[in-house]
Amino acid sequence: MAYLGTTSKTLGAALRIGWMVLPPRLVAPVADARLHADHHTEHLGQLALADLINRHGYDRHIRTSRQRYLRRRDQLRRRLAGFPIALTGIAAGLHALALLPPGGPSESDVRTAAQAHGLALGYLSERSELPCTRQGVIIGYGRPPDHAYASALDALTATFAGAQQLAKHVKR
Repeated sequence: MAYLGTTSKTLGAALRIGWMVLPPRLVAPVADARLHADHHTEHLGQLALADLINRHGYDRHIRTSRQRYLRRRDQLRRRLAGFPIALTGIAAGLHALALLPPGGPSESDVRTAAQAHGLALGYLSERSELPCTRQGVIIGYGRPPDHAYASALDALTATFAGAQQLAKHVKR
């Protein structure tokens, strides 16, 4: 068994730092493969992460981040409670999936309303590699800075309200 990890979502993808915990029999072959595949390892970031881990700062950061994202998800859930959508996804994540009800607003309706509110969202139909019979909106709640999160939620609720209005006026 091997354990792999990355700081991409916990500290930032730009750091490009990951790790492996390998069984002893795999350490030498993996180290050799890495030596031949990567000649430009950035050492300062690795040393800074090691120091952060040794001083337990990384653990504190993870705990703080989990609480922040859980609060954001709870706020998102409360704000969208009045809309006929099913909000799914794990509470520990950085995004949620709002499944749209059959006969309700479509992804196209949401996209049109989101553009009117300057909001960038993801859509289930664009992410699925397999044919998908459901429509949904992928809502990332990890990115907006704390001071802008309330206004982002305002734009999101206005988007879903606008999508509902569009759905009522469009004959399907």
